Amino acid sequence: MTWWEALVLGLVQALTEFLPISSSAHLRIVGELLPGGGDPGAAFTAVTQIGTEAAVILYFRKDIARICVAWWRAVSGAHGTDRRSRLGAGDPDARMGWWIALGSVPIVVLGLAFQDVITSSFRNLYLVALSLTVFAIFLGLADRFGAKERQLTSLTGKHAILFGLAQAMALVPGVSRSGGTITAGLLMGYTREAAARYSFLLAIPAVLGSGFQQLFTNLDQFGSPGTPGLGAIALATVVAFAGGYAVIIGFLHVVSTYSYQPFVVYRIGLSVVVVVLLLAGVLTPLGGAGT
Repeated sequence: MTWWEALVLGLVQALTEFLPISSSAHLRIVGELLPGGGDPGAAFTAVTQIGTEAAVILYFRKDIARICVAWWRAVSGAHGTDRRSRLGAGDPDARMGWWIALGSVPIVVLGLAFQDVITSSFRNLYLVALSLTVFAIFLGLADRFGAKERQLTSLTGKHAILFGLAQAMALVPGVSRSGGTITAGLLMGYTREAAARYSFLLAIPAVLGSGFQQLFTNLDQFGSPGTPGLGAIALATVVAFAGGYAVIIGFLHVVSTYSYQPFVVYRIGLSVVVVVLLLAGVLTPLGGAGT
């Protein structure tokens, strides 16, 4: 992978991570269309997502700090030593800390259980195209018929798990982490902005955990034939961070004002383009090996 290809992929990651259009699908598709060709790999995707999650941490730093402090105060018994108090019964920020932890369980369990197919079969572009279309329809229906009344203060443990299961579906490129969680939120009656904000917060432990796990697991393989080098990965990650911060600001404004229908149309259009390119031989279902 050349430096400019890493730059392009970093920009793709930045522009698509927070939109409900699947950054992993875009990296998979664009990576094969670049002169170097081939799938940049699940490890490259996971590591560059560290950059966009760093942007999330920077943007939501006050919220994250408040949640962490409130959670620790509740756990340490500041509001009472009974079970309900330690679980944040008297503090919505403390409860949010627990809900983020609870919502992170599904993706950890399923990610470990399906680790081998995530890095291989799940990256088949026919499956990616199918996922883009199917979950575009779900997103469109949820945005059209969801009540859009609930705020995050009404989040429950059951809903946290459902959000987490929706996030875990993004282990298949084409589903979209934000798209899955936002769709689930809309179907449960949450407002667009509430669903998007929880999607951002819920992704932090999952994405950082996956990114650093892939980084350390594949550290000695990066730069070997057929894999991107550490320099290229570092560049893509930095670009993803810088661009991702700007996208967060714009996206939260968009979801507070407009519907998700343009994203639905885009996803379906992209899936059609992918299938056409596959049939034409421009793309291959399982591109050149990446990490």
